[in-house]
Amino acid sequence: MRRKVALVGIGKIAIDQHVPAITGSRYWELAATVSRNGSIEGVEHFKDIHEMLSARPDIECVSLCLPPVPRFDHAVAALRAGRHVMLEKPPGATLSECRILESKAREAGVSIYATWHSREAAGVDAAKAWLNGRKLRKLTITWKEDVRKWHPGQKWIWEAGGLGVFDPGINALSILTKILPNPVHVLNAELFFPENCETPIAAEMRFHHPDAAEVAAHFDFRQEGEQIWIIDVETDGGSLKLTEGGANLFIDGEPANDAENSSNPLKGEYPRLYANMATLIGKGESDMDLAPMELVADAFLIGRRSSVKPFHE
Repeated sequence: MRRKVALVGIGKIAIDQHVPAITGSRYWELAATVSRNGSIEGVEHFKDIHEMLSARPDIECVSLCLPPVPRFDHAVAALRAGRHVMLEKPPGATLSECRILESKAREAGVSIYATWHSREAAGVDAAKAWLNGRKLRKLTITWKEDVRKWHPGQKWIWEAGGLGVFDPGINALSILTKILPNPVHVLNAELFFPENCETPIAAEMRFHHPDAAEVAAHFDFRQEGEQIWIIDVETDGGSLKLTEGGANLFIDGEPANDAENSSNPLKGEYPRLYANMATLIGKGESDMDLAPMELVADAFLIGRRSSVKPFHE
């Protein structure tokens, strides 16, 4: 029997990814939605999470697709009601609130899952396995996309807590923190803030690696034309490249995996997240890995801030 899940926050990512992943899952049934604006045809809809939790005690899991800042209160309400919780990336607005949520889930005896969808990209696990045992020499992340295309009308992304370019950039960092055998930390960074925004539109980052490898990331929300989500890796035993956000893997220039769908690099990622959640609940476990978010927080803490021209959609 499929478990019932409620989807909270019916925006672009919920409609494009979460709804198809749930409706196509053998583990889950989309039993309700919660949103002030959006809804899904044929699914019971509520405007308030407390109303949903009270009316639907049969729903055992709540998947939160809200922007990071309002997410904490919704997560607390679900946990207090004894429901399992899935958190869209980033899992919260701050590290401390994420750790509080993990503690509350433990106290309630339910599972909580900080989802990092890019870790489920088709080439990531194979990249991790290939890098194990090899000495890293250089790793370069190039993550450049057009914010007008991927985040149309999403004003929250430019407000404090919205992360700006780190909203997509954290996807690359989630892959980085999964595939490297040894952890890195931010050495220095430069964040580029439009004069009329509270979050950066671009960022340059350099990382410290224990073997003195060169590790860097280049993020930009102003990309026009070709959209770029690439990780290039050089080791003592050859080279590796992940393209399309981790969907395609190349070893020494040769394809090393079958991309699930080159026109839709996110294909398969969200279904795997929901399968992971079913497994966590079945085992009575949680997964609140915050490593990608820690790197973003460090960039904000030590990064040099530069002002650039205003952004207008």
